[in-house]
Amino acid sequence: MAQEALSAAGSVSLWDLFWQAGFIVKLVMIGLIVASVWSWAIIIDKSMRYGAFRRQLNKFESHFWSGQSLEELYHTLSERRTNGMGALFVAAMREWKKSFEKGARSPIGLQQRIEKAMDVTLAREMDGLESRLGFLATVGSAAPFVGLFGTVIGIMTSFQAIAGSQQTSLAVVAPGIAEALLATAIGLVAAIPAVIAYNKLSADAGKLGMRLEAFADEFSAILSRQIDEKLTQR
Repeated sequence: MAQEALSAAGSVSLWDLFWQAGFIVKLVMIGLIVASVWSWAIIIDKSMRYGAFRRQLNKFESHFWSGQSLEELYHTLSERRTNGMGALFVAAMREWKKSFEKGARSPIGLQQRIEKAMDVTLAREMDGLESRLGFLATVGSAAPFVGLFGTVIGIMTSFQAIAGSQQTSLAVVAPGIAEALLATAIGLVAAIPAVIAYNKLSADAGKLGMRLEAFADEFSAILSRQIDEKLTQR
C-alpha cells in the first residue's frame, strides 16, 4: 500500500500539484510566481541600465578631460537630455551662466547656488538609480514567509484529510504535504535571486553614486577657481 502511494505521488507533476492545491495555496503560489517574474524583470532591466549608465560616465569623462572648453561642452549637452555627470555639469553651468548674466558679485553665494543645483541633480540621479530596488528587498524578505503561510495551509489540509477519512496513510496526507512543500519551494525560488540581486545592484548603485559625487566635488572646485578669477578681473 505504501509503495503504491509513493509510486502515485512520484508520478504527479508540479502542474498537477498546483491544480490540486486549495484556493488559498493557489493564490499564494500565483502571487509568488508573479513576484518572481517581476523581480527578474527588474534585475535584467537594472543590470542593462547600470551598464549603459557606466558607459555614459566613461564617455563623458573622456570628453570632459579632453581639453574641450566648458562653454562648448555646455552648448553641446544643453541641447539634449542628459543624465549622470552630464546632468550635473549642465545644472552647474546653467546656474553659473544665469548668475553672471545677472551680475553676481558674491563668490560665496554663487558657489553655494552651484553646489545646491548639483546636489538637487545628484539626488534626482540617485533616485533613478535606486528606483524599484526596494521591491527586490521586499520580495527577498517577505517571500519565504509567504511561502511558509502556504506551507501551514497545506499541512492544515493534510490534518483535515486525516480527520475526515480516519486514516493516516501516506495517500491521505501526501497531497497536502506536497502542496506545502511546493509553496515553500516557490517562496525560496522567488526570494533567493531577489536577495542576491538586491545586494549586487545596491552595491553597483552606490559605486555609481560615488563617481557622481566625486565629479560634483571636483567640478565644484574647478568652478570655484573660475569664479575667483572672474570676480578679481572686475
